[in-house]
Amino acid sequence: IPMFFITGMMGPYMAPMAANVPLTVVFSTVAALTVVPWISYRLLKGYAGGAESGGAPPRREATPEWIKKGYGALLRPILDSRMKLFLLIATLAALLLFSAGLALFRHVPLKVLPFDNKNEFQIVLDMPKGTPLEATVRVVRDFEHYLRSVPEVVDFVSYAGTSSPMDFNGMVRHYYLRKGGHLADIRVNLAGRERREQQSHGILLRIRKDLEAIGAKHGGRMKIVEVPPGPPVIATVVAEVYGAPGKSYEDLVRAAAGIEAVMHREPFVVDIDSTVESPQLRLDFVLDKEKAALHGISPDAVAQALRMSTVCTPATVHVPGERQCLPIRLTYPREKRSGRTALFQIPVTTAAGKTVPLGEIGVFADLREDQPIYHKNLERVVYVFGEMAGRAPAEAILDMQKILRKDPPPEGIRVEWAGEGEWKITVDVFRDLGMAYIGAMIGIYILLVIQMNSFFMPLLIMIALPLTLIGIMPGFWLFNLFFTGPVGGYENPVFFTATSMIGMIALGGIVIRNSLVLVEFIDGAVSEGLVLKEAILQSGAVRFRPIVLTAATTAMGAWPITLDPVFSGLAWALIFGLFASTFFTLFIVPAVYYMLKKQRRRIRNSK
Repeated sequence: IPMFFITGMMGPYMAPMAANVPLTVVFSTVAALTVVPWISYRLLKGYAGGAESGGAPPRREATPEWIKKGYGALLRPILDSRMKLFLLIATLAALLLFSAGLALFRHVPLKVLPFDNKNEFQIVLDMPKGTPLEATVRVVRDFEHYLRSVPEVVDFVSYAGTSSPMDFNGMVRHYYLRKGGHLADIRVNLAGRERREQQSHGILLRIRKDLEAIGAKHGGRMKIVEVPPGPPVIATVVAEVYGAPGKSYEDLVRAAAGIEAVMHREPFVVDIDSTVESPQLRLDFVLDKEKAALHGISPDAVAQALRMSTVCTPATVHVPGERQCLPIRLTYPREKRSGRTALFQIPVTTAAGKTVPLGEIGVFADLREDQPIYHKNLERVVYVFGEMAGRAPAEAILDMQKILRKDPPPEGIRVEWAGEGEWKITVDVFRDLGMAYIGAMIGIYILLVIQMNSFFMPLLIMIALPLTLIGIMPGFWLFNLFFTGPVGGYENPVFFTATSMIGMIALGGIVIRNSLVLVEFIDGAVSEGLVLKEAILQSGAVRFRPIVLTAATTAMGAWPITLDPVFSGLAWALIFGLFASTFFTLFIVPAVYYMLKKQRRRIRNSK
């Protein structure tokens, strides 16, 4: 235990965090091979003193009798009956298929990383384009009034018309670029973790529907943004709508509206938005060139008058007594530049020095504002965004892909999901971790071949390794079934994450060690003259208590990690897998070992 603490302190100076585990294993192994034997010798020297002086040392059976009887009563019927052994193996195969089916049929939700428990979150508000800043501020006031009623909220800061200070989300999701009178951003701080019962994600699930109702009442789109532990994506679910070269951008916009409709049909897909902006009309002044020429008014003079009605013209004035120039902005009063009628009355100076209203030399026409066109890899694209509340992103994307296969978008339109969202990252992470798991098993097999000088016996020892899945997947399923429940109408499950997969890989070392030591105990007992069956029963009884205690201490060591929302998946995978691996090591490995040895002996005798 002290070597674990020493390594934990030395790790940041010696190697990155990823290398701390190998360093801990190395230092702890050295301690187990040197310090522990020395301490044991010093403690037991007096206990064995009677033997050194010629007296008989007090003898005490290391393995209690009740363990021998109980273990023998469970394992002996399996060794005596081949039918029971095959029935047990068939049951394990069925359980393995059942465990894999839990993930395949979505009873165990998969996600790259879980939601963290942070003390802050963000409300991003998008009103229809063209909404004046004053109207946006009134909507923000409604959100603020509600937030004051949430007991976990400590304080908040609102930004209307501009972006909030840039953070991780601002950089990755481009929130720092938000600017305009129809945009707002509210930063909310929660009470500390020790002062609230729910985690931040649970709190947001509880208040989500109320916040969505406020945004819908004002016709705006609201997003609740959590401070993520990762991955760095622009949104959890992102659909990229592309079109063939002959398709217009309006075709892409219509196809994106269809994708939004599909997202709205999916349960627990929230905060749906797209890069399509609200249709806008602009006033285009059509100059009557003949009338303007008769008055001696140039088009530049008309443009200058219109510019002062919409854009403040910067200027400077030098006030007597001041050392620096005073910046000023020239513009018409608000009442003289608000509305078509007021714009018609804007005076324009003629060549004769008189003024005529703008309406005398032209008219205003309504024209539709062009949509901004987004590009990716030189292709025009429309992005459709969505977030998940209580559901794994991969499940929703698979369902939406199934809908689009039945009702595909128009010809020449394609939809890609593996771009900016979590879909591709989820597939890549679990694929890479699966390859790492296979690579770890291959490495373990090679080491066992070198150790045992056999190509077949390592396979026997590793038989319990893939069967840990029987403990992990049903464990997550049962945990979500009995110990989690909906919050605010949304599910709040414990996800099987990338950290859970790492825990599953790390569990292999414990399983292999116990199996290896148990097989070596059996071989040692056989070499001392015991019959194979009795050697198995005796060795299993001797190793029963150390194996169970190893599993219990490992589970207790992993228990505090379950309190961390990010790494809790790793701890639960270790705990659930330990229960299954302990059973397999104590019963399945000896039973299969006995069957193989007996079959090999029968073949040898027949020859």
